[in-house]
Amino acid sequence: MKEQDLSQVTIIYYHEQSLELLHLVGYFPKKQNGRVILSDTFKKGKSIIAVCEGEINIMNKIGDRILPMSKIA
Repeated sequence: MKEQDLSQVTIIYYHEQSLELLHLVGYFPKKQNGRVILSDTFKKGKSIIAVCEGEINIMNKIGDRILPMSKIA
């Protein structure tokens, strides 16, 4: 696959066993209509929330500021 056939994207997703919001920046192939192709192997066990064009700098996510219960008291 040629380099121009790959797009840099940031994928935001949940893993099936966790409620932690995760993200991955990578290069993925795309169709002629511009849609990125995620393999079934990559998608297995994940709930994809968003596919964003380019590298996204996520500064805060859901749960980043939650303190452990022992620190609340």
